[in-house]
Amino acid sequence: MRRAGDLAVAALAAVVALPLALLIAVLLRCGTGGPVLQRQIRTGRHGREFQLLRFRTGGDGRLTALLRQSGLDELPRLWNVARGDMGVIGPLPVGPDQAAHYSRRERGRLAVRPGLTGWAQLQALSRGRTPRPLSRPEWAELDLWYVEHRSFGLDLRILGLTVLALLRPVTGRAHRVGPEPPR
Repeated sequence: MRRAGDLAVAALAAVVALPLALLIAVLLRCGTGGPVLQRQIRTGRHGREFQLLRFRTGGDGRLTALLRQSGLDELPRLWNVARGDMGVIGPLPVGPDQAAHYSRRERGRLAVRPGLTGWAQLQALSRGRTPRPLSRPEWAELDLWYVEHRSFGLDLRILGLTVLALLRPVTGRAHRVGPEPPR
């Protein structure tokens, strides 16, 4: 059921985002030349490595800055969801070097597919541009809290809070997008 939901959300998002993604691809190709997509190796469910796709934003310029700031550089990740490498909701995908240094407890994050959005990402976003972003242990605990408590209701809540966060303009102030998880 979870995989069917991931596919349904990814398909709906892809239909809505396809014209924008094509426009971004054309602008990147014309403006920067070279490949439009970049591939990064990430560690997924059960430690399986996969190629994460994103728009190439390594160059300077207003377009690449806008893509990074808005998160639109991550639109190609919908393909990773369609392929089954990622889910819509889950822990942030990390590189193999970072996953190799996970503690025994942190390896619990690999029990689920990494996601486009997740509980830890929302909590980090709620800090806005505060001087102290989430530390690695804080991030790990929030991911593990999600893994241990995940449910259809929690996923719907995270999805709704993500939509609200995307629609809310960034003002440079911290704003809470959801309550702290129970300890």
